[in-house]
Amino acid sequence: MRYTVLILLSVFTLGCQPTEKGLNVDAIYSKGVIWTGVQGMPDARVVAVNDGDIVFVGQKLPANMSSDVNVDLSGKFVMPGFMDNHVHFMEGGAALASVDLRDAKTPAEFKRRIIDYAETLPAGRWVLNGNWDQTQWGGELPHKDWIDTETSDTPVFVIRTDGHMALANSAALRAAGINQDTKAPEGGIIMRDAAGQPTGILKGNALNLVLSVVPTPSNDELMEQFSLAQDHALSLGLTKVHAVTAYPTETTMLDIFQMAQTRGIMKIRAQVSTPIEAWQTMEDEVQSNGRGDDLLKWGGIKGFIDGSLGARTAWMYEPYTDAPDSTGLPLNEPDVLAGWMQGADQAGLELSIHALGDKGIDTVIAQMKDIAGDDIRERRYRIEHFQHPTERAIQELADAGIIASMQPYHAIDDGRWAEDRIGGDRLKTTYAFRSILDSGGKLTFGSDWPVAPLSPILGVYAAVTRRTLDDANPEGWVPEQKITVEEALTAYTSTNAYGFKEEEIAGTLEKGKRADFVVLSADPRKTPAYDIAAIKVQETVIDGKVVYSRSDNDR
Repeated sequence: MRYTVLILLSVFTLGCQPTEKGLNVDAIYSKGVIWTGVQGMPDARVVAVNDGDIVFVGQKLPANMSSDVNVDLSGKFVMPGFMDNHVHFMEGGAALASVDLRDAKTPAEFKRRIIDYAETLPAGRWVLNGNWDQTQWGGELPHKDWIDTETSDTPVFVIRTDGHMALANSAALRAAGINQDTKAPEGGIIMRDAAGQPTGILKGNALNLVLSVVPTPSNDELMEQFSLAQDHALSLGLTKVHAVTAYPTETTMLDIFQMAQTRGIMKIRAQVSTPIEAWQTMEDEVQSNGRGDDLLKWGGIKGFIDGSLGARTAWMYEPYTDAPDSTGLPLNEPDVLAGWMQGADQAGLELSIHALGDKGIDTVIAQMKDIAGDDIRERRYRIEHFQHPTERAIQELADAGIIASMQPYHAIDDGRWAEDRIGGDRLKTTYAFRSILDSGGKLTFGSDWPVAPLSPILGVYAAVTRRTLDDANPEGWVPEQKITVEEALTAYTSTNAYGFKEEEIAGTLEKGKRADFVVLSADPRKTPAYDIAAIKVQETVIDGKVVYSRSDNDR
């Protein structure tokens, strides 16, 4: 059944008007399976919304409540809107508007897609994004020679899926002034051939050498990318995102979201963090303009201690199993990072720090505890990714009330090759969802899009099954770290609301909270685990208004 009647919500703006029979509200949704997200509360059958808020949720509508918009859910599953704890929103939008290399399975396919896309561009435009993964074709890193001949006049700078490694062709290297004599910046690597010439592969902070010369998109191009990202997010049931960016730029992520809001095209809720290097800019923004409104909020910063496992730049205590001369590296000197964190914290900004390797994670936990002292739990600090902690770090995280901001799809992706990187012993606490919850920790979920797919339903599937993408682990990779469907849904909803400091107004379906929810084609709690990925979003509702409705052609 199509829910075309829901579209009427965008037309009707009725207030809560008294009638002879009682209260007339904006809309009533009934005959559904409504998971409220409130622990211990049974599923509801009816939810009523008015003026953007939930005014009733329960088994049977009060006799004095009515509406001109009555939606028969026909047994469909309703839940609080998904939230994403970590998304590179504009990078994702740019990727949708660019070449897609994510599923290129051979070097030949990788080359063909870049060359074909370059031929469609006007003079002066770069080939960007890409999201390639060399493990698709056996692990050989790409080389600028693969594409140089056919792209001699078109700069190419395509980034690996993890965002910490990229391939630049010779045109892009020339534009950035990178040659045989160029020294890599601290926290970065320029890979070279036997003659000392750059191969085109850049890692870590070396990416900034090229990013600094990539032309800035026009405002109209930025808004096109924003709209592509927003439409994609709404179609997947997302009602709020934590938008972060890896690199400081002239036009900040916050500038772009504010532009979208000013132009009236912003529908999705967002919380925007800025790179920690620019924390004083965010401090000035907060002092001058507050922290935003119900749709768009800011006041957070995001920093890095290390890189990624895929690029072997996650900072580990012991060497990589497949690279015994390397333990990764800190992308920022720990003392420098601690100084930024201290300044941002004193300015009242919210800290989110990227840490993947066990040494990187321990370093950040220690820094956070030093900065906040006994008040650390009230700060709601976040460690982004928290992928390879020690058992001690998991308990310290829980005891301190630091939030584990994780992205479950990474587990079924990295699980194809992670053991080659760090060996079996260190895998025991890899993507340790179960251990974090059992230790009393706060676990939130998101995507890290475009590093991984944006879909929260795929994230739930990943957290529940841990079945790697190569299907080599049908019973789950490190299966003792599986969690239940409700635990995964909670990590995408109410615990994310806690991380956003919005647990009083969002994250569950309760009277007085926001009318942000999604309608799904099936109940994921009752769906066989390996079929969860096939569940579809039927409707996405924000502030009681339908912002996405699945058409018959999409079914």
